[in-house]
Amino acid sequence: MAAVGVTVVSPVSAMLSEMTGKQCKVLLVNGSPRTDGNTFCCLKEIESELQKHGVASEIVQIGRKPVRMCINCGGCRAEDASGCVFDDDACAVITQKMKEADALIVGTPVYYGQPNGGILSLMQRMFFSAGHLVQNKPAAALAVCRRGGATATLQTMNMMFEMMNMPVVTSQYWNIAYGAGKGEVRLDTEGMQTMRTLATNMAFLLQKIHADGQPAPQREERPQFMNFIR
Repeated sequence: MAAVGVTVVSPVSAMLSEMTGKQCKVLLVNGSPRTDGNTFCCLKEIESELQKHGVASEIVQIGRKPVRMCINCGGCRAEDASGCVFDDDACAVITQKMKEADALIVGTPVYYGQPNGGILSLMQRMFFSAGHLVQNKPAAALAVCRRGGATATLQTMNMMFEMMNMPVVTSQYWNIAYGAGKGEVRLDTEGMQTMRTLATNMAFLLQKIHADGQPAPQREERPQFMNFIR
């Protein structure tokens, strides 16, 4: 289910590992049912660049098996709950991997101007049932399309990150690459450079966060949720 990258440690990351006793790791999720399509090509480009900066990575595929949506059963909120009541699909696997990951990058193809339904179900369930695993961890999304709908897809993905206090990592442009046929995205040279810049920025932010050893900021407690209709 997963493809694990080989890491070449850069001088900066070697110093960071010596200072903190750990190596930063980014979890990359392929939200396409195609395990080796254009979305995977983008994630591999990011992974290769992360390796140059000494950041470990792992690409996980959601595959073609069904991913259950959140059914609002409240099971994950029960006093003795250990997470989502559904524990036998890609969401359960990726939730476990988030325990060890320091950052998250999610790639998705564009379907009707939206992210793939499977990746939406996965992220909504994971964030609701195990939001504590992603809090304060840098995140980024990328979208692959033939022609249009990518910016709307990115906006949908980023809105989830913002609600979870996840610093959104940027690039030199929106994280978009274009391609229709398998592997065609590699011909989008600007898109590939955008992916490499995203990886460089992710590595830079991770190194800054973990080098100073500062804890996450203390935030105000959330008030009672406000509704406009009383």
